[in-house]
Amino acid sequence: MIEVEDKSLLNFNTNIKHGFFGRRGGVSTGLYDSLNCGVGSNDDMIAVQKNRARVAVALSTHKENLVTIHQVHSADCFYVDKPFDGDVKPKGDALVTDEAGLVIGVLTADCGPVLFAGKKTDGTPVIGAAHAGWGGALKGICEATVKMMIERGAILETIRAAIGPCIGPKSYEVSLGFEAPFLEQDEANEHFFKAAQKERHLMFDLPGYIALRLAKVGVKHVSITGADTFADEERYFSYRRTTHAQEPDYGRQISAICIKN
Repeated sequence: MIEVEDKSLLNFNTNIKHGFFGRRGGVSTGLYDSLNCGVGSNDDMIAVQKNRARVAVALSTHKENLVTIHQVHSADCFYVDKPFDGDVKPKGDALVTDEAGLVIGVLTADCGPVLFAGKKTDGTPVIGAAHAGWGGALKGICEATVKMMIERGAILETIRAAIGPCIGPKSYEVSLGFEAPFLEQDEANEHFFKAAQKERHLMFDLPGYIALRLAKVGVKHVSITGADTFADEERYFSYRRTTHAQEPDYGRQISAICIKN
């Protein structure tokens, strides 16, 4: 059975459907067992497309209406009002739409998926989806998404965000020096780094950092699922876990949101 995490945005607007989908409920096998939605993986693409179709059905639409982009850990956000033509996708890390029936999503395997929902002055929704790894979060991908939503008519005070399953602060070990660009940005970011058991290493709180960036840009309602992709192998794919296990590839889970027709 396909799994869907978190209902926080649905409580805000009944015209919105969304889900942080884990790895359960798909047709892929082996390393990709089972709901691998990553077209950039080496999985059987027929299986990947079947998995994406299942996600679309769970959100009450068709596979052709599920839109993702070529993610590159940037601060680039795009507005979309229809599916892309063919396999050509822009490079970026967030999507925004106000088009009903269009599902926008991001793929992750430890990075932070962030789903957004806001309202225009007439009450109609504007939604967003961002892929916020440490690089994209540091560069401002969440702020770029909020900015695009406002450009499409969303009122800042109505925007809510939910941070989905990602690598947790008890699992995200980094080398000493990793924190330097964060502290250059703001010395207060030291709060998101704790001493690790391993010498010259730190533990980094990625979801906490993303939440602070959202708060600073004026998003007052931010929820965090708290699910740790690295720690929970049964429910989530994890790039870091795959790396530690020296496996050749890994699956990607999808987080997606749409405005109901």
